[in-house]
This record gives sequence, structure tokens and C-alpha cells, in this order.
Amino acid sequence: MLGKFTGTKTIDWVVFSVYLGLVVFGVMMIYASTYIEFEKVGFLRSSVGKQLIWMAISFVAMGTILTLDWKIWQLLAYPLYTLTMVLLLGVPFFGTEIHGNRSWYTFAGLSLQPSEFAKVGTAMAMAAFLSTPSTNLKSFRSQFIAFGMLLIPMALILMQGDLGSAIVFVSFFIAMYREGLSPNYYLAAFTILAILLLGLIFDPVIVSILILSIGLWYLSSLYKESTQLKRMVAVLGLAAVVAWYFELGLYSLATLGGVYLLWGLIYASRKGVREVGTAAIAIALGVGMCFSANYAVFKVLKPHQADRILVWLKPESCADCKSMYNFMQSKTAITSGGFLGKGFLQGSMTRYSYVPEQPTDFIFCTVGEEQGFIGALGIVALFLVLMLRLTIIAERQRSNFARVYTYCFVGILFIHFFINIGMTIGVTPMIGIPLPFISRGGSSFLAFSAMMGIVLKMDRDRYRL
Repeated sequence: MLGKFTGTKTIDWVVFSVYLGLVVFGVMMIYASTYIEFEKVGFLRSSVGKQLIWMAISFVAMGTILTLDWKIWQLLAYPLYTLTMVLLLGVPFFGTEIHGNRSWYTFAGLSLQPSEFAKVGTAMAMAAFLSTPSTNLKSFRSQFIAFGMLLIPMALILMQGDLGSAIVFVSFFIAMYREGLSPNYYLAAFTILAILLLGLIFDPVIVSILILSIGLWYLSSLYKESTQLKRMVAVLGLAAVVAWYFELGLYSLATLGGVYLLWGLIYASRKGVREVGTAAIAIALGVGMCFSANYAVFKVLKPHQADRILVWLKPESCADCKSMYNFMQSKTAITSGGFLGKGFLQGSMTRYSYVPEQPTDFIFCTVGEEQGFIGALGIVALFLVLMLRLTIIAERQRSNFARVYTYCFVGILFIHFFINIGMTIGVTPMIGIPLPFISRGGSSFLAFSAMMGIVLKMDRDRYRL
């Protein structure tokens, strides 16, 4: 199905120019972090050589996409989604183990990571489903199907031990929010995440006291005489904190729990049990998650994944772990660049590979060391311009499929951008996902270039329905 150059006659040159700028800068940074290996392995076997091969493949793929009728992707959305799920399913049996994870297929000297293409397939399937007239994200049926479409690839990727790639699929909730998913889901997710993080950072007892105090405050606000009752809650909460300070935390927690139970019975007898029951369930879940946070980190996650979480939240407790070394080297490399940087190929920490995985997960360290604050700010600005422009493109689409797909792409870009740069400066935990168009990685570059090509084609032909 070949498409004629119709519609706006040309692609969006702002997006395409930013794309090319990131690609060129990425090749420079990969070369800067690996050029010493040239003399040892030769050009074709070097990191830059392999990346250029993947770039050539990706440019051909993008050019081909721009000649096709964009509606073919809407027709093939579910088959492509199924194909990528089958590829994920086969990795544990036929895949190759690299860096401790069996997440790749290897052929002809090249490694292919199916989780990268699963993002493309899931974006297409999600766009096809959400653009169907019968889909309504306010209904349980539509929510169940949409959530299931995300959970399947996430579960298959987690089976490979690749937590970072699995987290990326959370980005699809951005598109679902745009299409009408209730904000209550996002509020609940944020609350759960906050409780889990607080339970890891602080003593679970004091966090539970805080949760119980909020519950009592909520009940007191339902009374007409709420001012005096709120003061009582404040006094009880303060007393509980003092008791916790003197290592009487469990007693103060039990006291607050008893007060809540008594207060709940009194309120239930006067007003009804609905508010009390709802608050009781929420508090019980909150306290349970608070105490289970440490168990989830140390018993469910792998040791190196738990270390990364602790380095992010409690660096003082991980002085000797490998993840702490990675973070300190990353931070040192970035800050050593100063305002203007040391210059291209002049980064000492980059040259001597002090930062692990620098061409891939920690490529931003090379940017910070050699190009300084100005270079790092320039990369951030390019990504922000790209995502803003793609959002504008999404909103001007006449096709629901094109709009949803573009929002899916924006969400994937944002998660990669935020986590990859954030982990190098300590804002997010160290999760191994690449920086789009800049990090070394053929599968990632091909997948992102294909998604970019599809968006550019759909936008160019937006008046042709």
C-alpha cells in the first residue's frame, strides 16, 4: 500500500530537524566514549561502527515508512502487537544472555532486543483500541482490556529480569489520561508510590502514625464541630511522634489505632458506616504497604535492583555497594565538566571508562563532562522541544488513531528521557534504559526511528482520511 505525497505535502521539519540533531550528537558522544577501542577491534566491530550500521538500517526503514499509506499501521496494529508478544515469549528459550539478562536474540553478529519493538507494537494496539468508537475508558470492560494490553508485555519483560524496560510501559497511561481515563487512578497510584517510598526512607511506624493521623483528621472534618476535633487530632499525632522518638512507636501506633476505632464507632452510630469503612480500608492498606515496602525491595527484587533503590533513597547505607560506585562516578563525571565542558574527546573520566556502561545507560555523563552545563542543557532543551512539538502534532490530528499513537510515542520518549537523565544526577533510581537517539543500541534506535517515521507520515497525511 503505497501512499502519495498528499495532505500537507511535507513532513514536520521541526521534529525532523531535532531528530537529526540528536542523532548526530549521539554519534559524537558514542565515539567520544569508545574511540579507544578503534585500534583494538577496527571500525566495523567498534561501537560507532555497529551504531552506524543500525542507523543506516533505521534510515531505510524510516524512508520506507514515509512511502506507505499510514492506514496500514492501523490495519496491522493487532497482528504486530501479537508478533512482538510472541518474540518476547520466545526470549527465555531462544534468547542470548547479555549482562546477566536474557533479553536479546543474536544473529549475523547483531543483537536484537524484542522489548524495544514491543513498545512499537503496544503503541499501535493501544491506539487501535482507544480509537475504536465502542471503547469508553469510563467503563470497566474498556479499562480491563487496556490494562491487560499493558500488563502482558510488562510481565513477559519482567520474566527476563529487565525491570527498566517494563517500567517504560507505564508511559501509556499518559495517552489513556488524554482519552478519558479517570484521574482517580493516577491519584491512587501517586499515593501508593508515596507511601512505599516513605516506608523505605523513614521508620514504617512513624509513617503509619502519619497515615492514621490523616484518617482521624478526615473523620473529624465530617463533624460540624470539626475545629476542636482537628485540634485533638493534632495533639494526638504530636504525642504519637514524641512517643516514637522515645522508642515507644508501636505503643503510640496502637493508641492511635484504638482512638480511630473508638471514634469510628461513635461516628458510625451517628452518621452511618460508609465513611468509616472507606477510611478504615484505606488506612489498613496504607499501613500494610508501608510495612511491606522493605520486604518488597529486599525479597522480591534482585540484589542489584535493591541496591539501586537504596542508593537513590538511602545513599548513606550503601557506601560499599557497586551501584553507589556507579552513581558517584556518574555524578563526578557530570560535575567535572563545569559550565563549558572539557571539550570533545578531552574527558578524562570518559577516556578511561571510570563510568560503567557509558556509551549506553550513562551516555549523559559524557555529555556533562565534555560539553558541560551548556551542552547538557542543550540536550534537555532539544528533548523538551521535541516532546512539545509532538504534543502539538498529536492535538492537530483528525484521526483518533493518529492522535493516540502520537501520545503513546510522546509518553515513551518522556519516560526514557526523564529516567535516563534523572538517574545520572540522582533524581531517579538507576534503571537501565537508553537515552533515545543518543545512547548506543541498535534495537532502540531502530524502534524509535520507526515510531518517529510513523508519526511524521500520519501528520503529513492528516487531511487524507
